[in-house]
Amino acid sequence: MRSALLMAMLLFSIAPAAAQNNRGDPEAGKTLALRTCSTCHAVAEQQTRPAMDSAPSFPMIARDPAVTEAGLHAFLQTPHSVMPDLILSRDEIRDVIAYIMSLKRATPPSGTQNPSR
Repeated sequence: MRSALLMAMLLFSIAPAAAQNNRGDPEAGKTLALRTCSTCHAVAEQQTRPAMDSAPSFPMIARDPAVTEAGLHAFLQTPHSVMPDLILSRDEIRDVIAYIMSLKRATPPSGTQNPSR
């Protein structure tokens, strides 16, 4: 009984660290997106425009209130006729999602003003 309790405590102490590792690295996601996605999308605010006008920018994707981590995960794992078939590893998908979600947190909702103005 005692060993089962100790095992459960160990698992609960490891779980937050494991969940943290599944979150992805936003900086690695930005680097990957600039290298891979910027052919069609504006990936960062400093890009003036994407190569394809029909491709939404990453900041625009991030501002969409319907965009979630789960939705992005499903989207990036599904082939699309309008996008090239990119083969990304699980870590790369997590990193790109972490980058897009960081833009969501960094971008004020539309209609709000910048307090520094």
